[in-house]
This record gives sequence, structure tokens and C-alpha cells, in this order.
Amino acid sequence: MKLDGVHHIAVICSNRERSLEFYCGVLGLRVVKEHFRSERDSWKLDLALGDRYVVELFTFPSPPPRVSNPEACGLRHLAFAVRDIEDARDELSRKGVAHEELRTDEYTGKRFFFLRDPDGLPIEIYET
Repeated sequence: MKLDGVHHIAVICSNRERSLEFYCGVLGLRVVKEHFRSERDSWKLDLALGDRYVVELFTFPSPPPRVSNPEACGLRHLAFAVRDIEDARDELSRKGVAHEELRTDEYTGKRFFFLRDPDGLPIEIYET
């Protein structure tokens, strides 16, 4: 099999409005489609980065919290690429979003930092 790329990443959130403010208002993704699935009391939103659909955001009533410490098997984090890492960091600071300090990838020499979404999912911002 030859894969052509990543189609999307699914994220489960506990609060639709709070997560929309984070993913759209803070990170700049936009809603492409949204559907309420009454049989599951659940929203499914397709979010795009530019013209590309990348995140599928689900809400479910009372999802269990994410296990982060110690780290569990499964998706570790979601990473977004930026051209200007300092500008991205400064914008998040202006928006009141807590984040770690800049670090340098010891293998690539590129800089990056982490923050967390409203449900604790680690988000990495990585310079290209």
C-alpha cells in the first residue's frame, strides 16, 4: 500500500464552544462542516487549516479525561508547522494562552514549543 498523506486527525473534546474558541479563535482553523448526531448526543466538526481539512473535532457527553502523566500509549501530541516560531509564541502570549518556552530539536536544529488544548491534549508548534 502507498499512503498519500494524512487525511485528518480526530480529537475528542469535552466542551464544543471552548474547543472551537481554541482551535478556531486561537489556532486559526475554520469550520468546514458540522453535524449534530442526536443518537449519540454528539457533535462532529470538520476543521480546516487553509484549504486543507485536517482536524475532526468530536464532542461526547462526559468523556473520560486524557491520561497525560505518565504518558499513555496512543497519540502523543498534535503538531502544527509555522514559519515564524517567535511570532507564533508572541501571538499566543497576547491571547493569554499558556505555553512552554522555546526549545531546539536536537536532531533538526529547528525550534518548537508546546501548549495544551482545553482538554489537556499537547499541541506542538514547530518551525519549518
